[in-house]
Amino acid sequence: MLPLHVRNILPFGSVWNPLIVLRQLSSSPVQSFPKEVKVVEVGPRDGLQNEKTVVPTEVKIHLIDMLSEAGLQVVEATSFVSPKWVPQMADHINVMLGIKKYLNVNYPVLTPNLTGFQAAVKCGAREVAIFGAASELFSKKNINCSIEESLERFNAVTAAAKEANIPVRGYVSCVLGCPYEGKVAPSKVAEVAYKMFSMGCYEISLGDTIGVGTPGSMRDMLNAVLDVVPAKALAVHCHDTYGQALANILVALQMGVQVVDSSVAGLGGCPYAQGASGNVATEDVVYMLHGLGIQTGVDINKLMQAGAFICKALGKKSNSKVAQAMSKL
Repeated sequence: MLPLHVRNILPFGSVWNPLIVLRQLSSSPVQSFPKEVKVVEVGPRDGLQNEKTVVPTEVKIHLIDMLSEAGLQVVEATSFVSPKWVPQMADHINVMLGIKKYLNVNYPVLTPNLTGFQAAVKCGAREVAIFGAASELFSKKNINCSIEESLERFNAVTAAAKEANIPVRGYVSCVLGCPYEGKVAPSKVAEVAYKMFSMGCYEISLGDTIGVGTPGSMRDMLNAVLDVVPAKALAVHCHDTYGQALANILVALQMGVQVVDSSVAGLGGCPYAQGASGNVATEDVVYMLHGLGIQTGVDINKLMQAGAFICKALGKKSNSKVAQAMSKL
């Protein structure tokens, strides 16, 4: 029996002819991958904020410096939110003042409102991020307001950032599913992404917060978003709850996305989404990208050293399949 992809290109009733098949396969359109991909490391913020035990400030600073030395272009450093809501990020000022700030690395921080933005700027932040959702219920549970109300808050941040010449990144969570609403319509994701892009966010990170997405739902969602936001302004942020993260990222790359969020050692989760496991591991993403011949500028050995360091500090095993495999060799 011929493979399905070969049978599909043969005219009905035709006889097997290898020359015809080779000619047809060579002329079939192949979706290409980008030559370079920017990996956005979110472990120090999105990864650590879900740890129940408060991580010492010096550990966070050393982790960020190790990730910088590994060649990552972007390392999300911390979050300027109220310690009441996220105690793990209460040391945001000391973290920002303590890291080395390599010249070729960006260190964005999360600033959900104008107060957080102003505090971040005082600490030398040169890029900030805002965090919205494509689900009404998740928005109310996560940031205690509706989607429209959140966008109004973000407008104040983006206006202030524009005046200060500081770039703003936008996150849209629950793009492939919500723990409270279930399936999220691609059109709703496109609407929120477009509004964030229109208000001045240079990049929109599309987050599968609970990791329920599949390559099919990723494709459908991106098709809707790409109608209103250019691919060069998009990133994907995948959690690996169902083991679909790498497959979903592969689809995004084939559709023109060139920015991928990930977390060293697969740290993270979602405090408002029961059962959601961590972000896709940076080690696994980089290993896959390098296997495709895609440049990242990341030294995977130094990256794994950073993963080993934070796992030892946390007293836990790495969630990275690549790190687990390499440690056994």
